[in-house]
Amino acid sequence: TGWDAAQFEAFAHRWLHVGEPGYGAALVSSTTYGHDVTRSTSGERRGPSPTTVRLTLARSPRFPDPDTDRGRHTFHYGLVAGADVPAAVEQGYAFNLPPRRVDGAGVDEVAPVVRVLEGPALVEAVKLAEDRGGDVVVRVYEPYGGRGGVVLETGFDLGDVRVTDLHEQDDEVAAGLAPLAVDGN
Repeated sequence: TGWDAAQFEAFAHRWLHVGEPGYGAALVSSTTYGHDVTRSTSGERRGPSPTTVRLTLARSPRFPDPDTDRGRHTFHYGLVAGADVPAAVEQGYAFNLPPRRVDGAGVDEVAPVVRVLEGPALVEAVKLAEDRGGDVVVRVYEPYGGRGGVVLETGFDLGDVRVTDLHEQDDEVAAGLAPLAVDGN
């Protein structure tokens, strides 16, 4: 039923990759996060089954806010043909976060607050902790579908490192899966 099909939408921020060995395509979007990917199983077609990717542009649910998604909207999206997963990630970020020029007082380059030195990971966000205690929260994730060690470098001194959830509460399960170490050098 339509109800059954609707429950299989997946979320993806910035990019979605669909591929097969040797070829893929990426859908990049700046404002749309819901996607539905299906593969046709029609017995009449010869050759590979086509893949259909659909974007949810607006939902307009009645609950909890009856005015959700009402009004005028602007959508931006693009198709990157021949993209592998690293290209999908790169293009998704380029589409959403174009370079910004900021004039400074004699500064040629600003060093990053946190950067990946080694390993298959991206720094997604850096912010101050919600409790205003001066802690820095860094969201790091592995976008390529693999695993491995990661080495980060900070532009500030570290006192302690912890794994937390999105509410900035200690996440003991995740900490057991991703042990952390601080190098004082």
